[in-house]
Amino acid sequence: MKLGLFNILITLLLLACSTGGHIAPVQERKQPPSQRIENHLVSKGETLYTIAWRYGLTVKAIAQRNGLSSPYTIYPGQKLSLWTDNLSSKVPKSVARSSTLSSKTPSKTKVKQPVITPKKKKATPKANSGAAVKPRSKTKTQPKSTKKSNTATVGRVSWQWPAKGRLLTRFSGPNGLNKGIDIAGNLGEPVVSAAAGRVVYAGNGLRGYGLLLIIKHNEQYLSAYAHNNKLRVKEGDIVKAGQRIADIGSSGANRMKLHFEIRKDGKSVNPLSYLPKR
Repeated sequence: MKLGLFNILITLLLLACSTGGHIAPVQERKQPPSQRIENHLVSKGETLYTIAWRYGLTVKAIAQRNGLSSPYTIYPGQKLSLWTDNLSSKVPKSVARSSTLSSKTPSKTKVKQPVITPKKKKATPKANSGAAVKPRSKTKTQPKSTKKSNTATVGRVSWQWPAKGRLLTRFSGPNGLNKGIDIAGNLGEPVVSAAAGRVVYAGNGLRGYGLLLIIKHNEQYLSAYAHNNKLRVKEGDIVKAGQRIADIGSSGANRMKLHFEIRKDGKSVNPLSYLPKR
């Protein structure tokens, strides 16, 4: 009897040990929505352009909110407000007036019509004169060119591909992980400016981008070239479309590639909607 009870206790103990060794499944839970960041503390190496790029804002909006004027000088430890809602978007009267005046049709002026004297008709040879009449030459129509253009004009900017490699990763949306496209390449291959403009940032102060260039094309559009191995231009340089500006590398990345972005009014847009089709 005692032996039977002992066997039962041993069996229960073994069962308890075996079930206790299993790990309960972990249920993944989504993180609560993050609060909107209203301020930014400037770090060493940052510029207003990198800060605006980081938060998807325009330089003008941050400058207006913080009372900064061109060339937008900031310093480490400076606290910048990122609350750019309800900023004044009124157009100055002088600008509005000039645009109104330019839209008016000019006054009509009388233009003298030039006197056209009819040309004398050349005498045609008679049928029995024996003179040979040359037949009219047929005009040959030029065949339409099927060659694809290497530029595409969008937003008053002529865009072209910044590198020759194949497309690795597509744009995943303004709120997605990839705010641009990734283009394959080998170490040292050329990176060219996708459009004419001015270099407004050259450095590695923006986390996740490695050695980075940002070019301003007009008041609406900026483009970025990340993970470079070497930069061939510096801040303030004026560059032409197609000019070599950097060398492909893997700075801040796990492979050789160029990460390319286009921003419109501070927001990331799909570069494939701007670049010419290959």
